[in-house]
Amino acid sequence: MDKIILTASDLDGYLTDADKSALSDMDQLYAEALESSRVLATSQNESRLAEAKERLIKLYNDMGRRMQEVTQGEENIKVYSFQTPRSVHGEASRLIAKLRDVRTQQSEFVYYIQRAYELLFNLAFGDPEGHRKNHLIVKTPVTAPVQNFAVHKIPDVDAQIENSVMCVMLRGALLPSMIMSKEIQEYSSTGYVTPFALFKIRRDDSKKEANMEYILDLQRSYYSLADLDGKDLIFADPMNATGGSLVTIINYIKQQGIKPRSVQFFNVISSLKGTLQVVRAIEGAQVYTLWMDPVLNDMAYILPGLGDAGDRLNGSDQEEYPRNMIQLLADYGAQIANLYRSQLAKIEQTVLRVE
Repeated sequence: MDKIILTASDLDGYLTDADKSALSDMDQLYAEALESSRVLATSQNESRLAEAKERLIKLYNDMGRRMQEVTQGEENIKVYSFQTPRSVHGEASRLIAKLRDVRTQQSEFVYYIQRAYELLFNLAFGDPEGHRKNHLIVKTPVTAPVQNFAVHKIPDVDAQIENSVMCVMLRGALLPSMIMSKEIQEYSSTGYVTPFALFKIRRDDSKKEANMEYILDLQRSYYSLADLDGKDLIFADPMNATGGSLVTIINYIKQQGIKPRSVQFFNVISSLKGTLQVVRAIEGAQVYTLWMDPVLNDMAYILPGLGDAGDRLNGSDQEEYPRNMIQLLADYGAQIANLYRSQLAKIEQTVLRVE
């Protein structure tokens, strides 16, 4: 078969009754939040606007507490604002606010995505068991009175990262995957550069959330199944709406007899439903998300979300002339190409099958 298809009903079948009850609660709370949003968008009355703002703040606080209650017993779900000290929450909140903002242009959006994945990497790997350290000895530009060197300590995470493969769910996931691979390279004492596996997968956007289909195009994917066996598979996608794309890929490779050592999913924003569906459908999968959003709309888009992250990162394609992988990389420009040159070399090897 050239195409593998997963349906929304397949995904929903993984949810427990408790999951469905929690999601129903979130739908009700968010419906109330939308009423306040309508007032903010249309009213000119200062008293009504102030009341709507106060109501909206309370509802978001209630939704945040409810999502934390749902996820706190799930050891494979790590939400930055639920796991880290309160003193650092402002940084993540401001970062997400900038990514959501309709005024944030592409270059700035890329900058904040890079910052987001630095925080996510630290959430997953920044505090290794036993606080083991590696020492970096760095040659500096200072030569007087002799050539200077500096010593820096970084977490010893070699065992956690040097078995990893970056698995890219095109298109919006390409740059985040390169960022994660770069972080791994920088934290590895050996400068380990992850191999890449590139999966061409899409949602059928003619369908709604209730009957959505996730279509994996094997003919336009680039990967070696053997290179995935026994590996730590890392997926970095800025948005996790339903988890359907990830589940489709993992189900496929497992059906081919491949047994990953682990599956880790890194998202800037994940919906509560998408997070639950991933950890229910994929045994042992770990989800790391900077921010959790409460609900999906009928078209399976995250609310309040941040729009189409792929288009905001990469720009949109002309319908009749979609860009291929090499064109997409070229559009990132010299600055990105120079920053991620090792990652681009690995991707080129994967796509072109060259050594």
